[in-house]
Amino acid sequence: MSTGRVRTKKKACSSDQSPDNLPVRSSGRQVKKKAAEAAADDDDEASEKKYRKCEKAGCTATCPVCFASAAERCAKNGYTSRWYHLSCGEHFCNECFDHYYRSHKDGYEKYTAWKRIWTSNGKSEPSPKAFMADQQLPYWVQCTKPDCGKWRQLTKEIQLTPQIAKTYRCGMKLNNSTKTEGSDQCSMPEDLRVAEVSDHWWYSMLILPPLLKDSVAAPFLAAYYPDCVGMSPSCTSTNRLPGESNLVKLEHLKSVPNLTVAGMNKYFQPFYQPNECGKALCVRPDVMELDELYEFPEYSRDPTMYLALRNLILALWYTNCKEALTPQKCIHHIIVRGLVRIRCVQEMERILYFMTRKGLINTGLLSVGPDQYLLPKEYHSKSVIIVGAGAAGLAAARQLHNFGIKVIILEAKDRIGGRVWDDKTFTGVTVGRGAQIVNGCVNNPVALMCEQLGIKMHKLGEKCDLIQEGGRITDPTIDKRMDFHFNAILDVVSEWRKDKTQHQDVPLGEKIQEIYKAFIQESGIQFSELEEKVLQFHLSNLEYACGSNLSQVSARSWDHNEFFAQFAGDHTLLTVGYSTVIEKLAEGLDIRLNFPVQSIDYSGEEVHVTTADGTVWTTQKVLVTVPLALLQKNAIQFNPPLSEKKIKAINSLGAGVIEKIALQFPYRFWDSKIQGADFFGHVPPNSSQRGLFSVFYDMDPEGKESILMSVVTGDAVVTIKNLDDQQVLQQCMTVLRELFKEQEVPDPVKFFVTRWSNDPWLQMAYSFVKTGGSGEAYDIIAEDIQGKVFFAGEATNRHFPQTVTGAYLSGVREASKIAAF
Repeated sequence: MSTGRVRTKKKACSSDQSPDNLPVRSSGRQVKKKAAEAAADDDDEASEKKYRKCEKAGCTATCPVCFASAAERCAKNGYTSRWYHLSCGEHFCNECFDHYYRSHKDGYEKYTAWKRIWTSNGKSEPSPKAFMADQQLPYWVQCTKPDCGKWRQLTKEIQLTPQIAKTYRCGMKLNNSTKTEGSDQCSMPEDLRVAEVSDHWWYSMLILPPLLKDSVAAPFLAAYYPDCVGMSPSCTSTNRLPGESNLVKLEHLKSVPNLTVAGMNKYFQPFYQPNECGKALCVRPDVMELDELYEFPEYSRDPTMYLALRNLILALWYTNCKEALTPQKCIHHIIVRGLVRIRCVQEMERILYFMTRKGLINTGLLSVGPDQYLLPKEYHSKSVIIVGAGAAGLAAARQLHNFGIKVIILEAKDRIGGRVWDDKTFTGVTVGRGAQIVNGCVNNPVALMCEQLGIKMHKLGEKCDLIQEGGRITDPTIDKRMDFHFNAILDVVSEWRKDKTQHQDVPLGEKIQEIYKAFIQESGIQFSELEEKVLQFHLSNLEYACGSNLSQVSARSWDHNEFFAQFAGDHTLLTVGYSTVIEKLAEGLDIRLNFPVQSIDYSGEEVHVTTADGTVWTTQKVLVTVPLALLQKNAIQFNPPLSEKKIKAINSLGAGVIEKIALQFPYRFWDSKIQGADFFGHVPPNSSQRGLFSVFYDMDPEGKESILMSVVTGDAVVTIKNLDDQQVLQQCMTVLRELFKEQEVPDPVKFFVTRWSNDPWLQMAYSFVKTGGSGEAYDIIAEDIQGKVFFAGEATNRHFPQTVTGAYLSGVREASKIAAF
């Protein structure tokens, strides 16, 4: 060390006086002290006592500076008996440590007050280092001037707020929010420590992970220890009552699992609450998911920073899902002391782009312009052709378009939507020829898109009276009893299949009949004729769920998706129709109607797609979203051909069919009988008529229009296939007049009957697992081929098959894969 630096050290330690000028004291302690100081001076003169370095192994700070400046005898940039390391650019001296840690020092009360709050809210140790990081480190803020962007350290007394972070410019006086005179403040050099923060080793040298202050995620996570989810326990925004223990808090929330945030859509519940499980599209705020660990392995040992930023980003997205969430909108919400804020801002951008690509945020109906693409330029070079403009194809196209990737959709039909097709010719009501019900709205992307559009869904009630032919309403106790027995049969099926392989599989209908007969024989119970009919109603409902008669459905895997978390919450009727969502998804996309795809050749570097008119389209990647039935019938020729494994999977699933009938009447003849229920059931007179108009839905929840819709399922689908629409109508009216025999049922003024099985480009409603198959088939069909040919659609979504939601999510999934390749 130079003599000049030693002199600086002495000044920092001794204030205005050197030890030689101190007055003489008579005490022995003072004599010893003076002798020691004299000896130290002798050492300085002889060998220049070395400046003490940081003792943290690997720390690059050769001349630490104390950021705290709390103690009167703070070492500043001079000598101290020990430097305490927080990061490679941030240290505090032993004198400032003593100032807060020693009970006789002035700062002790402040430290203990902080410690009490930290201990009552947090789980981590309230150490002096944690105190310094949480309370004493200065904030860093970035200049918002477009041609500057330099990071500046704020003075110790300045508390960073989102508003300051959002508006700060170099030289700004923060006490009155005005700018310092002079226009060259941005020309001042940036602190050299800032550049080090970006290096990979810098984060590894950080003693404590960053804990965000006043995070937007706090209201979502009030049941968690803040420091376990990346938030500071010292903030009031953790919503903990004074003196309330964490145990009490957690016990209270066990009884209220669906924590919602004031003013937010009740279906937005992105985080699991403690002890909660089994909710689709939900993340644990205190644990990284597997795909997150794969993408960010550097956080596997300590995920705190990742969790803090991911939770913040998710909370910001669900706070306002109508606008794209950009890095600029996130930055000013990252409030944390020290240089680590710079690192947080840098990492936030990476995490935001990852979450955008995965469809966790910036999804749904967002539409962005060419100068607002959601992913960086390195993603924009790809070109993609999507085959099919149904929910899956449109979801993928919307995502890819927003990423900045060129997309063309080729659709065989003269309309978009696929199996979403709404009829708007009925007076005052939209009736879906295809899907119209949303099964489980919590975290359902359909609920998100409805929020983006400002659409309200109608919650379906649970009341469903079962009406017998002849007009009598079935005693609810009989319905409940047979529902119990029906579910007990399914429970036995679940037990039976536990040790069964695919080769031991049998048809679900056969297994149910076997269990039913065994139960009758063993129990001696004899069901009444009415009870047998009610059981048939429940079987028809099961066929409705499967989209097939039960003789084709796998007993081993009929409900394979129930092993995964499903969408919870209300079942709703999308009264405006799914087409409202579909049309918005399609807005601004390049869609070519009446272009059936005949072949896909991926044998070369590029993919060649040939349509029926002979046009050959060249692209880098192709996404196939056609219905399962078309894949089974080889409607598209692949070169090279699909693998045997994929073909086997395609054929192991069934192309289920249900049909619908909707009728508009001159008045609501059913009101007095069903008393405001959203639907009512039809008890079949015998098993041969099971599935023939088994449920009727009131399509106008407001009770103004007079429209009923019913479904045809199971073997009844075959029954009506050879009938014309008028004959189907007559059968339906015969049923309605039996159910409401006590009154006159008028002829309908308008009706339709669907014919999904006859549509050459659809041929089905939704998929199911055939006997001998398994849920794994969905994953195999979804596998891409050589990173060139991708597959989406409800029959590629193992977790959520059979639904518009599942189709939509499969499109989002494939868009993420395509963008990543």
